[in-house]
Amino acid sequence: MESVEQQIAEWRSYVADAPALNGHDVDELEDHLRHQIAELSSAGLADDEAFLVAVKRMGDLDAVSREFAREHSDRLWKQLLGPDEDASPAPSGWVEALLFAVAAALAIEVARLAAGFPDDEPTWFARNVSLFVLPFLAAYFAHRRHVDLRGWLLTAAPFAIAAVVINVYPYDTDSDTETLVALHLPVALWFAIAFPYMSGTIRSHERRMDYVRFTGEWFIYYVLIALGGGVLMGLTAGIFEPAGVDVESIAQWVLPAGAAGAVIVAAWLVESKQRVVENMAPVLTMLFTPLFAFMLACAAVVYAVTELGGAFDRDLLSVFDALLVVVLALVLYAMSARDPGTSPNWMDWIQLVALASALVLDVLVLGSMVARIGDLGFTPNRTAALGLNVVLLVNLSGAALLSVRFLTRRSTFHRPVRWQTAYLPVLALWAGTVVVVLPPLFGFS
Repeated sequence: MESVEQQIAEWRSYVADAPALNGHDVDELEDHLRHQIAELSSAGLADDEAFLVAVKRMGDLDAVSREFAREHSDRLWKQLLGPDEDASPAPSGWVEALLFAVAAALAIEVARLAAGFPDDEPTWFARNVSLFVLPFLAAYFAHRRHVDLRGWLLTAAPFAIAAVVINVYPYDTDSDTETLVALHLPVALWFAIAFPYMSGTIRSHERRMDYVRFTGEWFIYYVLIALGGGVLMGLTAGIFEPAGVDVESIAQWVLPAGAAGAVIVAAWLVESKQRVVENMAPVLTMLFTPLFAFMLACAAVVYAVTELGGAFDRDLLSVFDALLVVVLALVLYAMSARDPGTSPNWMDWIQLVALASALVLDVLVLGSMVARIGDLGFTPNRTAALGLNVVLLVNLSGAALLSVRFLTRRSTFHRPVRWQTAYLPVLALWAGTVVVVLPPLFGFS
C-alpha cells in the first residue's frame, strides 16, 4: 500500500496543477479515486492494478490522466490509458494581467507624487510601498480564480488591516521599528496573497506547495525581467545621451513603474508558461544546492573549529541571517521541484548536508545573539533577528530530521513536504508579529 500511496500522491500533485481545478476539487477527485481503488481491490485486483484501472475510470479527468501518463512513459499504465488528442490550451489572459500591471504602475507613481518626489522622500512611502503594488497582485489572482464576494472580502482584509495599523502607529524619527515594518510587511502580505492564489483552500498542503512553487518561479521571472529592463535602460542611455536627452530623469520615473508592473507580469508568465519554468526548477536546484551545501559546510567547519562564533558583529549577523533565509528558500524550492514518488538520490544527501551545516551556523549565530543581548539588552533589531533565528532553527531542525528518516527509508518524501507546508503559517505569523507587535513593544523607537 505504501507504493500505491506514493502513486496517489504523485497523481494528486499532477492533477492539482490543472488550472480549472482548485484544492477542493482535487480533494473530491482523490476521494473518488480511493473509492474506486477500494472497490477494485475488494474484487480481487492487486493494489497496483486497482490504481491503474481506477485512474482509467476517472471520466472527465481522462485528459489530465492521459497527459500524466505521457510524462511518465516508463510506467505500465501508459499502455492502459493510451495516447489521445491534446486538450486545447486555455486562454492566456494577458489583457487582464496588463490591466492589473498598469494599475500597479500608476499606483506607485501617484504615491511617489504624493510623497513629493523628487524633492522629498518621506518615511511613510517606504513602509507603504508594498501596499501600493501587492494588492493588485492579490486582485489579479482573485479575478483569475473567480472567487466569490466572500473571497474578495477575505482577500482585501489583510491589506486593509495592514494599511491602517502601519499608518496609525506614531513612529519616532529614524525609528528602527519603522524600518523593520518596511522590511517585513512585504513578506507578511506575500503570505496573504496565498489565499486568492489557492482559491481559499489554505488547508490543502498540496496547494500550499503549489504556492511555494509559484513563488520560486515568480522570482526567476522577475529577476529575468529586471535584468532585461536594466539592459534596455543601459542601451537607451548609450543611444540617446549624445542627443542631449536626460535619460537619468526619465529612468527615475520609468524604473519604479516598471518594477511595480513587473510584479503582475511575472505572475502572468508563471501562470501561462508553467511547463517551461517547471523544466527550469530542477536544473536550478541541481546547480545551486551543491554550491550552497559546499559553502555552508566549509563555513560551519571554519567557524566551529576556529571559535569565530563569538566574533559575530552586527553586519556579519545580518549576512548569516540572510544566508539562512536563502537556505530555507532553496530547500522549499527543491522540494517543490522534486518528484515525490522517486526514491532517495544523491541530491537528497547533498540537501541534508546543507541543512546540517545551516543548523550549525544557526546555533553559532543564536549563541552570539544571546551573548549580545545579555551584554547590551534588547533592541528592536536584536529582537527581530533573534526571533527569526529561532523560527529558522525549528524549521531546519525538523527538515533535517525528516530528511534523515526519508534517506534511511523510514518514511516517504511526503513527510518533509508536509512539515514545510505546515510550517509556512509560522513564518507568516512571525512576519506579522514584527509588523504589528514590535513597534508598540519598543515604543515605536
